[in-house]
Amino acid sequence: MRPEFKDKSIRSFVIRGGRMTEGQQSAFDQWWPTYGRSLHDGLAATQMIFAEQKPVVVEVGFGMGDSLLEMAQADPNTNFVGIEVHPPGVGRLINEAGRLGLKNLWVFMADATDVLTDCFDDNSIERLQLFFPDPWHKKKHNKRRIVQKPFMTTIARKLRVDGVLHMATDWQPYAEYMVEALAQCPEYINPMGAEHYSPAPDYRPKTKFEKRGERLGHGVWDLLYKKSSSHGL
Repeated sequence: MRPEFKDKSIRSFVIRGGRMTEGQQSAFDQWWPTYGRSLHDGLAATQMIFAEQKPVVVEVGFGMGDSLLEMAQADPNTNFVGIEVHPPGVGRLINEAGRLGLKNLWVFMADATDVLTDCFDDNSIERLQLFFPDPWHKKKHNKRRIVQKPFMTTIARKLRVDGVLHMATDWQPYAEYMVEALAQCPEYINPMGAEHYSPAPDYRPKTKFEKRGERLGHGVWDLLYKKSSSHGL
């Protein structure tokens, strides 16, 4: 399986090389027909997901999928959609979802901007999660950061009124950058007040990396912004 892309000059990720293991390929063979969704199907890719009339939560860049899997297990009354470009993480997630028999989780292996633009109606998503995105530390690479005004505007169009954009990062300069970026987006309001972070909600599982960081005194910053009612379409 290969990620699905449309033409674009700058992306917020780099596809890592390497072949899939036999186990990863087996996971795709067995479980992709159940959990996989195609960018090229457009709105039809999510029609069944929204037909169930459950809240829909989307996570962009779920990595190996541990937290998304845990959230889907804990909340069967919510439908979860993951977007990730790296096959190993996608294979692992759908394999575990199949093993557990989850009925409320689906996956796109494609660019997030493409998926949101083509496969989701406006005002449809309850919460969009962006946990620990690559901060692209070097200044010359800052243009690759996923937190950019055009992408934030795309998310706002897809969120329901009062829907939530939840970001989290373990790098303070990126957290400060996120605050500055969202201040330039009038579609959002920060319920905690301008330039304030939020306590980590109970629904966000802590990763092993995060727990280790806490023991070492490292911080994690959660940012929860709501779509303003004045920007409903």
